[in-house]
Amino acid sequence: MRHLLLITALLATPALAKPDADTRAWLARTAELSSDAMEGRDAGSPGHARAISLVEGWFKKARLQPAGSGGTFRQTVPLHEVTVTAAAMQVVAPDGSAAPLKFLHDITPRPATDLPATLSGAMRFAGYCSKAEVGPELNGKLAICYGSRRAGRAQAGERLAAVTAAGAVALLTIDDAAFSVEPPRWPDAYARSVAHEGVALPGDVPGGLPQFRVNGAALARLIAGSGRLAAAILTDAGLHRDLEGFDMPGRFEAKLTTAQRRFTSEQLIGLLPGTDKAKASEPLLLGAHIDGYGFGEPVNGDGLYNGTLDDAGYVALLAQLAERRRGKGFARPVLFAAWTAEEKGLLGARWWLQHPTVPKEQVVGVINLDQLRPLFPLKALTLHGLGQHTLADMAKQVADSLKIEIRPDREPERNLIRRVDSWPFMEAGIPAVNFIFAYNPRTEEERIYRDWYQRRYHRPQDDIGTPMDLDAARDFNRFFYTLVETAANAAEKPVVKAAAKP
Repeated sequence: MRHLLLITALLATPALAKPDADTRAWLARTAELSSDAMEGRDAGSPGHARAISLVEGWFKKARLQPAGSGGTFRQTVPLHEVTVTAAAMQVVAPDGSAAPLKFLHDITPRPATDLPATLSGAMRFAGYCSKAEVGPELNGKLAICYGSRRAGRAQAGERLAAVTAAGAVALLTIDDAAFSVEPPRWPDAYARSVAHEGVALPGDVPGGLPQFRVNGAALARLIAGSGRLAAAILTDAGLHRDLEGFDMPGRFEAKLTTAQRRFTSEQLIGLLPGTDKAKASEPLLLGAHIDGYGFGEPVNGDGLYNGTLDDAGYVALLAQLAERRRGKGFARPVLFAAWTAEEKGLLGARWWLQHPTVPKEQVVGVINLDQLRPLFPLKALTLHGLGQHTLADMAKQVADSLKIEIRPDREPERNLIRRVDSWPFMEAGIPAVNFIFAYNPRTEEERIYRDWYQRRYHRPQDDIGTPMDLDAARDFNRFFYTLVETAANAAEKPVVKAAAKP
């Protein structure tokens, strides 16, 4: 009932009055799929299983045919998880007093199969932890590094290699709060690492360095008694200045409890058969991820991460397209995929590529739906895959016809292209596209987007109560429907451009 009341409230908002029937139907599906009854759809959870059954019912009603395993809509993905279930961490001063560090709020251990149950040692701050900044002083100590995400400073791989070579016993990385296009947010929902069953998790190879993500607000506790000001270090780092290394008088102590489990999570693949026999072996694949975060650390008293726009709304859009077609095919066959375990590392899409339920060599293109937020009028879309293949060209032509500007990614440092289910297909050389609602700098649209990211992205607040621009949702849905029709009916299948081939 709660999600129906929220829909009613949305539709009653003057700016969103009287959306068309298709958009109302999309919103209702989105609300049902991201309702509290689905418990955030964490991969392998009972709520995820209910969501799978719901969407499978939608696919059947829309007259899609099974395209999963064994003549069903479903494909089972085996998974292996390691979780830090409890952690007590503190900084102990020379006089024996202790300053606690709150798990998931101040500091989060990186889950690993060989994460030690206890850890204690002296600490040294080593700036950005480039190879030039670390030295023998780190041997036997915990390295504290500022985790810059900007060019010109050591990045994650270089930091880890440098402190490992210097003999550090652990790595504590301070969040880069100055990375304004995607500032760090706390608390973490939980501390879990997940991989396909049989694939190495962090720490499966003995000797991995224990790693911790640290909130910049906790730096003062780490360096207490050193005579250094945490605020000054954070300011200098934010201004990209060199940082001086120093030892700390306190000791870091941690008691960590981990658990492992092996489980399965299902995903769905449905088929809308094509009408042109000459194109029967040229399926177009449409995908969105059905999984979310599930239950996690509460934020403002709410511990259920509903995942309305990430990504229930776009599994709902796949189902809405299928319902509109009611079994009426395009020239090419179209696969509808609701992937699992995207939030755990694109695991469902990767599993399908390793265990395809139709020959993956036949897939002519992938249209992925993720990172889409109808929060303001749709004037422009960022297109991942632009310039790489003719499927992107089709998307641009469709957008042009609807007076939507297509843009390249203007924030490549965020690495968004590699964080969605289209990426494994791109790696496999299959034309694939993904879209983001775009905005101009220093506009109200940017403010709305940044606010959504800061307060709702991967948070319990990504729920059906999110203020949406339903006209923007309608306009994107129309773009998506037209793009699918264009690509599925095109005389020539999409191809990778010669200049884009490795």
